[in-house]
Amino acid sequence: MQSVRSTFKKIIHEDNFLSLAGNLSISFFGFAGFALLARSFPVDLFGQYVLFISSGTFIEMFRFGITNTAIIRYLSGAGESERLKYIGSNVLIGLIATVFIGVTLLVSYFFFADSIEKAGYGLFFTWYPLLAFLNLPFNTALVILQADQMFGKILIIRLINSGGFFLVLAVNFIFLKMNLHELVIAMIMVNAFASAICIILGWDGLRYLMKATKDTTRTLLDFGKYTTFTLIGTNLLRSADTLIISLSPMGPAAVALYSIPMKLTEFQQIPLRSFAATAFPKMSRASIQGKIDEVRSIFYTYSGAITYIFIIISLVTFVFADFFVLILGGSQYLGTDPVTGVNTVSIVRVFSLYGLLLPIDRMTGVGLDSINKPGKNLIKVSFMVIANVIGDLIAVFLFKSLIAVAIASVIFTIIGVLIGFYFLNEDLKISHTKIFSFGIEFYKNSYKRLIQLIS
Repeated sequence: MQSVRSTFKKIIHEDNFLSLAGNLSISFFGFAGFALLARSFPVDLFGQYVLFISSGTFIEMFRFGITNTAIIRYLSGAGESERLKYIGSNVLIGLIATVFIGVTLLVSYFFFADSIEKAGYGLFFTWYPLLAFLNLPFNTALVILQADQMFGKILIIRLINSGGFFLVLAVNFIFLKMNLHELVIAMIMVNAFASAICIILGWDGLRYLMKATKDTTRTLLDFGKYTTFTLIGTNLLRSADTLIISLSPMGPAAVALYSIPMKLTEFQQIPLRSFAATAFPKMSRASIQGKIDEVRSIFYTYSGAITYIFIIISLVTFVFADFFVLILGGSQYLGTDPVTGVNTVSIVRVFSLYGLLLPIDRMTGVGLDSINKPGKNLIKVSFMVIANVIGDLIAVFLFKSLIAVAIASVIFTIIGVLIGFYFLNEDLKISHTKIFSFGIEFYKNSYKRLIQLIS
């Protein structure tokens, strides 16, 4: 019994497990909350909520993209004194970016309120500026804790934030029946509570604001000038579909229908985000220390391990597409929509094929950032964004088909994999076949360690 208890403790304190648990929790609550919302509002109103979330996600890529990747990389190899300076600079840059974005959105809404409301973005322009200020400490804490590989604390924050809002959605679905504006206010309050916890526990780094220096701020910005646009581009790969569909004659209803397979794809990416979150600090530290063989080995291991997971996930998603659509959106999303002609299940199946390409695409990007080549990662993502936007425009306005939009996602991801391999090979001299052999070796070693712990 003591041996089993000791084994269990070792497993739950392992970085990959804690990272996966954090992503599982946020994805579960997001997935379940999404399902409740889809059943709480008509398709057009639900489409407005999707626009609010997708727009907010895009803006936060700009807000935190300036420093997030940079702070993780530099904190991985920083001494204590230098560490506090980097944290202070990270807070300073985030605060300035938040003020700029908030003012820009409020001024834009003041002058163009009618056009914004007609396009379905009124909810976003009205409430996001307040949300941005109140979730700043919460988001700052997450990136600092990731750099320190404190995945247990990250799990706590995510449970408070995501679990708290899901509880609100569940109570609302059963009893309250709030409107969209009231639900967004509830979301803001939950984010404010999570931020308050981070401030009280000292995880947010705000108290180090005055320790920021010109040198550390410049270092983060020099790295961030690439990663900002890389992260924006990465988000555009997801949000461009929603934006272009919303501007097409198909309108918010098509956005809601397309959001179902998009949400399933996010759920599919839980292991990918978890492995990438643990791989990046390790690869960065090895790169800073000049251990190129170790960087290469980590890349092979994580890329291979995630790829095998995604083969299984994509197969399950493809076969049980109807079931997943029913669970997430309800019966109203099954079959072919009579107004838009959209078949949500077919889109899910296309996205399951797209999922097979995601691990290698993501890990080549992580690899380029970790070896201090963010400019090359930006070039990679830029080509993908261009391909995606062109593909979406052709799909929506020429073919008037959401299936074609999903196919465009497969094409731009293939482009990203090819470009990522090309750039990464210039510095690491990688072998394609070793990704799969190292992936198998990862699971063999994991099995052996498990058996040893049990015995």
